[in-house]
Amino acid sequence: MAKLTITVFGSTGKQGSSVVKSILADSTASSQFHVKAVTRDPSKDSARALASLGAEVVAGDFNDKQSLHAAIKGAWGVFSVTNFWELFSAEAEAAQGKAVADVCKAEGVKHLIWSSLFNVNKLSNGVLPGVVHFDGKADVEDYIRSLGIPASFFHAGFYMSNLPGQSLRDMGEGNWALAMPNPADAPIPLFDAAADTGKFVKAMFLNHEKILGKSIYGATAYYTPTQIVDDFKELFPNTGKKMGFSQLPGDVFKSIVGSTMGAPEPIQEALLQNMRLLKEFGYYGGEKLEPSLAILTEKPTTWKEFAKKEPIFAGLN
Repeated sequence: MAKLTITVFGSTGKQGSSVVKSILADSTASSQFHVKAVTRDPSKDSARALASLGAEVVAGDFNDKQSLHAAIKGAWGVFSVTNFWELFSAEAEAAQGKAVADVCKAEGVKHLIWSSLFNVNKLSNGVLPGVVHFDGKADVEDYIRSLGIPASFFHAGFYMSNLPGQSLRDMGEGNWALAMPNPADAPIPLFDAAADTGKFVKAMFLNHEKILGKSIYGATAYYTPTQIVDDFKELFPNTGKKMGFSQLPGDVFKSIVGSTMGAPEPIQEALLQNMRLLKEFGYYGGEKLEPSLAILTEKPTTWKEFAKKEPIFAGLN
């Protein structure tokens, strides 16, 4: 029987490349699926690396409808993820996500998986109206549902990679600390996007019939800042002797975001409200992770496992 084609957008980014690699490395999935990896530049090293693994690498651009049709034509499944941080625009991102959905409908795709997030404005009843990088993705999810096409939704958790060198770093003279604008008991759904997106999305495609219409939450577990620090201390007892957690005032956090990311004030506020979400309303609105974890055939990466291999922590003991 001929393999079913899965078109993967964002194929050289953390989420998309994880999906491509996970499917191709899995004997069950690779026997069923042919992977078409979409990138704007198939000649770059990261794209050629995917081709060497067995992916069909094709050119495609979210802003070019003709290229979307070419990339999706003949596909049974599509994984679509967009990058808010490229343009700092929820409107532009939503337009890209909706364009993919329109083409999926026109081409008769049997399973679209959209990388979505919660609408924080709705979840918080207007208390946190500025988390536009979440709300834009939620807007696309609503649009996809309105089209009536066969789809499901992957909600990536809080990237573990956002901690080392940023919130968790050497403050000088070997004194490491975790500093965030949320309290020490805030539940954070930690997620190794590069290693684990593919584990979840692959399982969604393989469990096609029972997953359609549902949301899957991609995270290993809810960790608090206290737990993050404790695990760090266990891994690196000497370095961690004087380590602790500091809750940053909101204005201090915003100033750090502005200076390190060059982000304008609305984005600084968006990220602060994103952090407030964790404790005040829940990243996933209080949803449990167990039903999503139950579809996996591979264990997700723990914070300790991630930290042990993190280059920024190399040499710590």
